[in-house]
Amino acid sequence: MSPPRIPPIQCLQAFEALARLRSVSLAAEELSVTPSAISHRIRQLESQLDLKLFARDFTLTEDGKAYLTPVRQGLKSLQQVPGHAAHKPSGVRLRLAVTPTFSRQILLPKLALFRHAYPEVELSMQVSIPLLDVKGEDADLEIRYGMGPYPGLEAVRVLSDELTPVCSPEYLHEFGPFEGFETSAEIGRARLIRSPLDPWSTWFAAHDIQLDEPRAGAQFNDVGLVLDAAAAGFGVALMRMKLGTMWLDSGRLIRLSSHTVASPFHHFLCWKPGAMERWECAAFADWLRRALA
Repeated sequence: MSPPRIPPIQCLQAFEALARLRSVSLAAEELSVTPSAISHRIRQLESQLDLKLFARDFTLTEDGKAYLTPVRQGLKSLQQVPGHAAHKPSGVRLRLAVTPTFSRQILLPKLALFRHAYPEVELSMQVSIPLLDVKGEDADLEIRYGMGPYPGLEAVRVLSDELTPVCSPEYLHEFGPFEGFETSAEIGRARLIRSPLDPWSTWFAAHDIQLDEPRAGAQFNDVGLVLDAAAAGFGVALMRMKLGTMWLDSGRLIRLSSHTVASPFHHFLCWKPGAMERWECAAFADWLRRALA
């Protein structure tokens, strides 16, 4: 019996690029061919192998995952040119500016999935200050927190959240009970932790509470610090449900109301016009939207 026929290299290149980029148009751009050529090469490869390599959303099937490793190894071997063994192509650098609590609680737990899908992308991350949008150096993509729009930038909303009051079990035991935290009388008995990132006026307005924004008490400009302060017994904080999951799950914070109100602030992925013409920026934006869906 003759050995299996080796698939054409252009089919293998199309398979590897599509598996990595998960976009026919991006794979076509990288290989300087048309999207229809990518589709044709994938069909040709699947027909020759008698395997289904991709699902409809361009995620790999189990057969596709198993085949990808030897294909990448083979293509890498073919790139080793005699006399150039010491040459190692550098990766593609992608610079991100991310707000701190979003980075710790939302992005970093998922980021290994991006690094696995795009191993050639070298991520460089820096912290930006929410609302002020201050960062140390220029970035290719930014996660901004606010209401938008942002002059001179294109943006897409990637995360919205809801708010609810929380405090530590110790604070509740000492100053409670609170029955919903939805009246002026109850709120007046509590120390309110302040933050410009989520002002108390949002909660007051939703419950028709005639109180001004508090002017005294501890204040923080980072969501994580607000919740750490509440867990340490500083008082009652207004918590974002998605960003505060860890504090609730650990029992460090307790909800004072079963109700939530929508925050007027959102997280946006922002970029300068033209940035999405770079495949790595487009790949990250697409991955982030799917990861947070």
